Amino acid sequence: MTRHIKKAAVLGSGVMGSGIAAHLANIGIPVLLMDIVPKDAETSGSQVATLERKKVRNQLSLEAIKKLKKQKPAPLARHENADLIEAGNFEDDMHRLSEVDWIIEVVVENLDIKQKVFSQVEEHRRPGTIVSSNTSGISIEAMAEGRSEDFKRHFLGTHFFNPPRYLKLLEVIPTQQTDEQVTSFMKQFGEDVLGKGVVEAKDTPNFIANRIGTYGLLVTVREMMKQGVSVGEVDSVTGPALGRPKSATFRTLDVVGLDTFMHVAKNVYDQVEGDEKDVFDPPAFMKKMIEENMLGSKSGKGFYQKVKTDSRSDIQELNYETMEYESRRKMKAPSVQQSKQAKGKAAKMQALVYADDQAGKLVWNILKPTLLYAAEKAYEVADSIYDVDQAMKWGFGWELGPFETWDAIGLEKSAARMKEEGETLPEWVEEMLSSGKTSFYDGHATYYENGSYQKAAINEKVIHLKSWKNDNTVIMKNTGASLIDIGDDIAVLEFTSPNNSIGLDVMQMINKSIEEVEKNYKGLVINNQGKNFCVGANLMMILMEAQDMNYPEIDLVVRQFQQSMANIRYSEKPVVTAPFQMTLGGGTEIALPSAGLQASMETYMGLVETGVGLIPGGGGNKELYLRHLKAIPEGTKVDLQAVSNNVFELIAMAKVSTSAHEAQKYGFLRPQDDISINDDHLLHDAKQKALYLYEQGYRAPKREKIPVVGERGYATMLLGAKTLQYGGHVSDHDVKIAQKLAFVLAGGRVPYGSEVDEQYLLDLEREAFLSLVGEAKTQQRMQHMLTKGKPLRN
Repeated sequence: MTRHIKKAAVLGSGVMGSGIAAHLANIGIPVLLMDIVPKDAETSGSQVATLERKKVRNQLSLEAIKKLKKQKPAPLARHENADLIEAGNFEDDMHRLSEVDWIIEVVVENLDIKQKVFSQVEEHRRPGTIVSSNTSGISIEAMAEGRSEDFKRHFLGTHFFNPPRYLKLLEVIPTQQTDEQVTSFMKQFGEDVLGKGVVEAKDTPNFIANRIGTYGLLVTVREMMKQGVSVGEVDSVTGPALGRPKSATFRTLDVVGLDTFMHVAKNVYDQVEGDEKDVFDPPAFMKKMIEENMLGSKSGKGFYQKVKTDSRSDIQELNYETMEYESRRKMKAPSVQQSKQAKGKAAKMQALVYADDQAGKLVWNILKPTLLYAAEKAYEVADSIYDVDQAMKWGFGWELGPFETWDAIGLEKSAARMKEEGETLPEWVEEMLSSGKTSFYDGHATYYENGSYQKAAINEKVIHLKSWKNDNTVIMKNTGASLIDIGDDIAVLEFTSPNNSIGLDVMQMINKSIEEVEKNYKGLVINNQGKNFCVGANLMMILMEAQDMNYPEIDLVVRQFQQSMANIRYSEKPVVTAPFQMTLGGGTEIALPSAGLQASMETYMGLVETGVGLIPGGGGNKELYLRHLKAIPEGTKVDLQAVSNNVFELIAMAKVSTSAHEAQKYGFLRPQDDISINDDHLLHDAKQKALYLYEQGYRAPKREKIPVVGERGYATMLLGAKTLQYGGHVSDHDVKIAQKLAFVLAGGRVPYGSEVDEQYLLDLEREAFLSLVGEAKTQQRMQHMLTKGKPLRN
């Protein structure tokens, strides 16, 4: 039977429940968000009008929906998505569960309460409706006790990680009675529709990621206390140096919330025995932090506290012995510097792990028990070591899972050291090493399992560029980019420059790639699988040339950039750009002239050049203006001034979308452009879009005249900037940049409504760019961005 989830109900409107509702709304699924009736609402007299009374009884859900629009990071991809969430309550609206295809329980973590809720659910759900619990560790089997056979067959755990919009992991936990088809459907639905990284977990305390992650965090706390090092010192070596997020150990705990973490730890503590139980009993100072409401970000202080002074704000760390805050410290040891200088993740880790200094001892004594624990529990909590690694990467943001980490530091070498130190390896690891196998992985997603290496079952929509590339598929490459044949007569242009910045090498590859695709392929996809799509042009190169007053060279670079963007726009074969994460400045300029865009849900687009004292130089001003013009329905009177003002504001204020949905609102994406919910499927989706455009008989757009607002409109655009200047909100240099931008968008000194050609606008843009790059204050802004990573207002 074909199953669809057209509508869902979320039971429980707390932070997690409302976050799940927001995620469903972001992907277009209507949600009924329900909670209890507040006690004071029970007595709100029957004299109150029915509509008003309903609001009082739905108060918790209504307030939760309201909060979604204010929370940071934003659970909603755009505020309008909240319109898909309807408020309800458990007393008045349970009968409406018959309307939905999926019921998600997110009430308080108490087995008795959950069982009572499911008893009510069973009275109203349609047979065949999927019911799941978002519990972080209560037994799924226990929750289903006493329910009907149909309920049990359609019941399972679906454990989202918080915040649901941003954290990729979804643990699916079936019971022994769950229908295999239901499990299979939820896994596929989770990946294809919800955009999650789905791992099937066993019904054990805290499932996979929280079990291993919590253990690793508590081991770290104990080792910190044992060695007498500080919170800041631990974080300075347990972040990126170990392939972990920048938030490392204690900043992560502050973000998660210490109360949440302690609850998860207690859940395991209550269900295990022996030495393992001792580890899951947090030290006394953490319990005192709970008593003192030192919960982390949510309470304003935790392991760290931000202290504001007159001149600046300072981050202080908690001294866990005195329970006072002190200046933050970083670990000072030779291995820390050696790790920074090492090339590649494995070399960076090894520089720390095997160092005979304080940092090395700390890291080894944290990593050793965590790796052993992961190996000991792997088959208790999951079906494979691959699932364990994926869960830790998707749920905790690790770059490498525990078994990938073990391979990176050298399995044989580290295992021998563990045994020398009196540790016992899990039996299956000993057997693997004895058989001559010296790593857990043998290539991408090929992992050890029962005596041999197995290939992980990966969704066909996942195209892993690194493993795809070989001598037969790389068509051409240079220092900044590669052109790769990804099958079906589609090529992908992958940026490989530092931070995927745009320099002459990338421009050269854009031009060569289009030439090659026009001859031999059906279409081109511009995409890469770095941290960000592209954060703009090579700013360092431009600054150095400007400081040398080599303006002819800058002029040549800008001309080449504009020509490359024109080649994208007028390519005979469709060019589809697939942006994701940071797509700023030149990254957006590459996207705008493309025949089609396939954006990741988490795409942050914007023409941000004013932040470094410039305006877009690769045709971005013209392209964004054209997009806004073409968005006006045919037959509608065009208000050129309104269009110009809108585009001027977006560029002058360096506005960046907070999602692909907001990029649509700003006009960076058009109605015919598409959004991929699962960023692992982005390249596949972009490839399909390019094929579709080709098969529909794609024709390059014709060059056309562009109507502009001219001198009159230029003055109108500047009025807003001048008003801000008079109010002291912008500097003189900001106004100078605004003048240049307004002049370009207005089309110079021409009458209102004049039609000009594209090259004319590009020439105006290039002249403005060159005049600004020569300004001392612009060069100061560029220098500040390169050294500090944030804009300077001068």
